[in-house]
Amino acid sequence: MPSIPNPFPELCCSPFTSVLSAGLFPKANSRKKQVIKVYSEDETSRALEVPSDITARDVCQLLILKNHYIDDHSWTLFEHLPHIGLERTIEDHELVIEVLSNWGMEEENKLYFRKNYAKYEFFKNPMYFFPEHMVSFATETNGEISPTQILQMFLSSSTYPEIHGFLHAKEQGKKSWKKIYFLLRRSGLYFSTKGTSKEPRHLQFFSEFGNSDIYVSLAGKKKHGAPTNYGFCFKPNKAGGPRDLKMLCAEEEQSRTCWVTAIRLFKYGMQLYQNYMHPYQGRSGCSSQSISPMRSISENSLVAMDFSGQKSRVIENPTEALSVAVEEGLAWRKKGCLRLGTHGSPTASSQSCATNMAIHRSQPWFHHKISREEAQRLIIQQGLVDGVFLVRDSQSNPKTFVLSMSHGQKIKHFQIIPVEDDGEMFHTLDDGHTRFTDLIQLVEFYQLNKGVLPCKLKHYCARIAL
Repeated sequence: MPSIPNPFPELCCSPFTSVLSAGLFPKANSRKKQVIKVYSEDETSRALEVPSDITARDVCQLLILKNHYIDDHSWTLFEHLPHIGLERTIEDHELVIEVLSNWGMEEENKLYFRKNYAKYEFFKNPMYFFPEHMVSFATETNGEISPTQILQMFLSSSTYPEIHGFLHAKEQGKKSWKKIYFLLRRSGLYFSTKGTSKEPRHLQFFSEFGNSDIYVSLAGKKKHGAPTNYGFCFKPNKAGGPRDLKMLCAEEEQSRTCWVTAIRLFKYGMQLYQNYMHPYQGRSGCSSQSISPMRSISENSLVAMDFSGQKSRVIENPTEALSVAVEEGLAWRKKGCLRLGTHGSPTASSQSCATNMAIHRSQPWFHHKISREEAQRLIIQQGLVDGVFLVRDSQSNPKTFVLSMSHGQKIKHFQIIPVEDDGEMFHTLDDGHTRFTDLIQLVEFYQLNKGVLPCKLKHYCARIAL
């Protein structure tokens, strides 16, 4: 009899070859996948399986969706290097796997996921980022140049501003620091060998941007013996030791912010502007382009309204709006402390007031028993933008609270004092002129009204868990 042909020839293969042919299955996705671990500020973490071409923005979007957070475009991925005390913002367009590939095997580096309200703030308010005394121009300019025009020059390939000023530089291979005059141009960072001279023969090259990343120093005084806490440095993309770092240190936060922002703009240019304008353009499949961006409540979108008549109207007169705000504060003062108990029945006034005094503990903006230094660290981490705030217990007076907020790239602290009136307890920021039955009412009022504060409360600092 003739031999019967084998209906499954692919199973009769050499033991050294694969038993199942790849042709039997649909073509697999050619993109390799890798597991990454992302941490939050409270050190909780989440493991994610991501494709090799996933961007930092895509990772943020994935975590936002998985944790049901509100996306206000401020969520950011950070690269944290604890062994040398450095941290940097991973730009939205950067490939996360490439960042991880530069880490050493024995380094305990981490990716952190948290808010950074200052990430693109220089596009909205450039006047806070480029002080006049630090900016000059390579070519002569006619008339005064606005901060917006300076920003446009950074994004232009033909013109560029120069950032200049004194910085402390750590001498290579030594523990000592030296104060030197630096000049930042599109081609790199230079320092002058003769005072503040900008002549080419006196300028010496210090660092370029192409093969280095800019990091902020978290503990410059402790780790590197820096003269101030406003340190930053250039670190090569490829893994290297502390000897490869080019450490610098500014005299104040505004100066450091100006240097770091200018370096980011020189390095990435229009790419940063595209990240700001089109936050949902990701390279990998994890980008949720189908989701329409949510409108964040900005200071400019809040207006005073009058609902006393048959029709509501916008109050355009600033004087009338201010008087309405004062009346609203007085109306909140008159609200009784009577609240419903756990079983739906009214509780006693004293018990209700006690509840009001503790109801704030569940709010994301309240931080129980943190120090002044820790509060400042949290606000700096989430961005020195006007209106970033948190409320905390006072360390000097156990019965009071403190409102810590950012304004003009500085952190200010305001004491919230309890006052008693007719046996009822209230909270006040202005010596009792405007009173609130609890901290929630106080925060909501100053989110809508500036009052005695330098600006309205806009973004709260919160520790999130993954």
